[in-house]
Amino acid sequence: MKRAKTSKAWMKEHVNDFFVKQAKKEGYRSRAAYKLLEIDERDRILKPGQIVVDLGAAPGSWSQVVSQKVGYTGKVIALDILEMTPLPNVIFIQSDFREEQAILKLKNHLNGQTANLVISDMAPNMSGIAVSDQAKSMYLAELALTFSMEQLNYGGNFLVKVFQGRDFDSFLREMRINFQSVLIRKPKASRDRSNELYLLGLGRK
Repeated sequence: MKRAKTSKAWMKEHVNDFFVKQAKKEGYRSRAAYKLLEIDERDRILKPGQIVVDLGAAPGSWSQVVSQKVGYTGKVIALDILEMTPLPNVIFIQSDFREEQAILKLKNHLNGQTANLVISDMAPNMSGIAVSDQAKSMYLAELALTFSMEQLNYGGNFLVKVFQGRDFDSFLREMRINFQSVLIRKPKASRDRSNELYLLGLGRK
C-alpha cells in the first residue's frame, strides 16, 4: 500500500510539473531538456559547428537541444543502452557504455576527430539501496570522465550528472586535476528532493 501511495504521489507531481508541461508544449522528449538549456544559457557550452558526444541520451531531449544549437555544421553522437527514436542530425548508438564495444563504436563515429564537448546524463537503474546506487552512479561518472580525457580536444568541456554522497568529493578533486575550472550546477529543472548535481569541467588540460 505504501508503495502504491508513493507512486500515486509521484505521478500527481509529475503530471502537474511545470517542466513536464513545458516539454510537451515545446516538443522536447523530457523535462531534462531544461536542465541542459539552463546550464547552456549560463555557461555557453554549446556553439554552432561543435562535435558533441551525448552519453545516456535516451529518450533524447539533450540530443534535441544539442542538435538545435550545433546545427548542421556540427556533429552529435548519442549513446544509450535503451532504444531512442531517431533525431535529425544525431547519430545514435544503442550500446552499454560499460562495455568496450560501446567505446569502440563511439570512436569509430568520431573517425579520428576529437570532441568539443562530452555530456553525460547517465544514471543507473535505482534499487533504492543508497550505498549501492551511489557506487553505480559514480562508476558511470568515472567512465564518462575517462572517455572525455581520451576523446576531448584540449580546451574541451565535460558536463556530467553526479549524486551527492560517498565518493563525490574525490570525483570532484579528479575533475579539478583534469580541467582548468570545475563548476557545480543544480538547474531549476532538477527536482528539489533529488541529490543530483551537474559538474561542468571547462577547459580540458
